[in-house]
Amino acid sequence: MAFIEQLKNDQSNLKNEVLSGLTVSLALVPEAVAFSIIANVSPLVGLYSAFIIGLITAIIGGRPGMISGATGAIAVVVVALVVRHGVEYLFAAVILMGIIQMTIGFLRLGKFIRLVPHAVMFGFVNGLAIVIFMAQLAQFKVTDINGIEHWLSGQALLVMLALVGLTMAIIYLLPKLTKAVPSSLTAIIVVSAIVIYFQIQTRTVGDIASIAGGLPAFHLPQVPLNLETLKIIFPYSLVMALVGLIESLLTLTVIDEMTETRSRANKESTAQGVANFVCGLFGGMGGCAMIGQSLININSGARNRISGIVAATGLLIFVLFGSPLIEKIPMAALVGVMFVVAIGTFEWASLKIFRKVPITDVIVMVVVAGITVIYHNLAVAVIAGVVISALAFAWENAKLVRAREIIDDNGIKHYEFFGPLFFGSVTEFQNKFDVLNDPDEIIIDLKESRVADHSAIEALNKVTERYARVGKKVHLRHLSEDCLVLLDNASAIIDVNHWEDPHYKVPSDILG
Repeated sequence: MAFIEQLKNDQSNLKNEVLSGLTVSLALVPEAVAFSIIANVSPLVGLYSAFIIGLITAIIGGRPGMISGATGAIAVVVVALVVRHGVEYLFAAVILMGIIQMTIGFLRLGKFIRLVPHAVMFGFVNGLAIVIFMAQLAQFKVTDINGIEHWLSGQALLVMLALVGLTMAIIYLLPKLTKAVPSSLTAIIVVSAIVIYFQIQTRTVGDIASIAGGLPAFHLPQVPLNLETLKIIFPYSLVMALVGLIESLLTLTVIDEMTETRSRANKESTAQGVANFVCGLFGGMGGCAMIGQSLININSGARNRISGIVAATGLLIFVLFGSPLIEKIPMAALVGVMFVVAIGTFEWASLKIFRKVPITDVIVMVVVAGITVIYHNLAVAVIAGVVISALAFAWENAKLVRAREIIDDNGIKHYEFFGPLFFGSVTEFQNKFDVLNDPDEIIIDLKESRVADHSAIEALNKVTERYARVGKKVHLRHLSEDCLVLLDNASAIIDVNHWEDPHYKVPSDILG
């Protein structure tokens, strides 16, 4: 229904959607082929994966305009599985990957993407920008008869640089003249026409691999249905599912910021799962959102689901009917497009704020970008960034615990605490008390504090034990309801008195 409603939207620019989708489909071809080679499978496996995943996520995904397909992040994970056990185990792993992602979507766990700090987002985007840029450098190399790679030189290098430069120039300059057509698509067509008409010798899509093929066929993985198979594929499926969702949901967040719209993370998680489940049943390698192609799509003016559907169906049409023409497209044109994407993806503003943000944020950005570039493992990169940010947050909050000491008219000493009481602050909390010199009765007032975890409970227990050993009594005051529940649940390890605070009725703004 969402797709039908989108078609009825009077504000939808059908021309931009179709042309943007065609641009993306052209850029998808070499990417899908390259990732297939990385995963050690047939190029058609990557092309079929890009079609199936791209089509399904475009129709039912949570982010209109985002492009999904076969990706390098997934290819890097599955190559070991293919080498050790064969391609049939890959198809089974992709099916299980889809089931895991659908489960995450059904359980509504996609919302946890909100816990990813902005510094991690900067590192993720910058790392991917560098990866996209570096991936294009392979087109500036040639393999000799001995299988050794060499950088291009002489006339071949000059031709490649000239065509890449022309492509980038068209993409940057055309929008200043007209925005009637996407500049990326125009650049690909113009550069391809020049190469074909003047018969310029340069590497083309056909030099990488043939993309001709038929319709993807239904194929159940030929693997034993037993526990041993599950033990083999589950670790790969879990990593693929997490890597895929992290890249997809972070890409979704980036596009949200670019378009100033809001998407649905749980719906996207479910859609990615459905897409990968179906992909595995048709002999695909699995995939996720593609930030490079998504940015090409958004920058070309696409804003709804039509562009993604056009990109996926266009890719299939290329495989079925257009391979002779598509294989003539020079790689230089596609490299130029991806160079522009890489430059546009990189958050250059993040370099200017290095001296204006906490040093921990700078460390997080560098670590996340570094892991992404070196290991191409987005899951590890993002988790590392979140862990560093969480530890830095805990450290800063641990320093916020402070106490005010007051002795009332009855000779009772009050310790009024401020700041959260949790594992990071318990040492500072315990150091605040003067057990030997305090009066016989004290009150620990937690009105401006909060008991957050087991470490805090244990800290309270130790404090009361210290006072009990010298015959003194401890009361807790102003515990919040969740703190009371936490202490009652831990009654086996802590025995303290807490004063019940009176309940006050607060007047309402609504008149009866």
